[in-house]
Amino acid sequence: MTIFRRLAPAILMVGTAANAQGFENISMLEMRLSAALGAGVGEPGGPSRPIDRRLKLAPCPQRASFEPPALGAATIRCEPLGWRIRVPLVRTAAAVQAAGEKAEPIVRKGDQVELTASSGSFTVSTVAVAEQDGAPGDRIRVRSEGRKGAVIGVVTRDGRVSLPGFK
Repeated sequence: MTIFRRLAPAILMVGTAANAQGFENISMLEMRLSAALGAGVGEPGGPSRPIDRRLKLAPCPQRASFEPPALGAATIRCEPLGWRIRVPLVRTAAAVQAAGEKAEPIVRKGDQVELTASSGSFTVSTVAVAEQDGAPGDRIRVRSEGRKGAVIGVVTRDGRVSLPGFK
């Protein structure tokens, strides 16, 4: 019994020293983050670049938690130890619009555009001239040949302008 009492503290110290030399597996954190976000490194909505492998984080006794993206970054946190890292994300087109940033206009003032009105079974289109610049999703004024007033339409991704209210 006396030998065991003397060896127990030594065994605990060796075990503690081995844990102190180990670090959190950054590659595993990165894989779990990509899975949680549904996008890989460099893809829209995913991490903008790999997590820095030079980080030496203490191993988390529980699984590290992931917080939802906020302010262009996702947060990985280890509650018991108190460490956290923020990983910048590649912004999606929806995030750019939500942030209020303007996308690049695809229709310029003076461009001829196809003005369309669609219903369930048919589409009517005519040629119009844009009176404003517009990016996809923007509402702009367009004037049709031979018409006095301008109408407001929504710029589509393919460069057309559709009249709202027609589906």
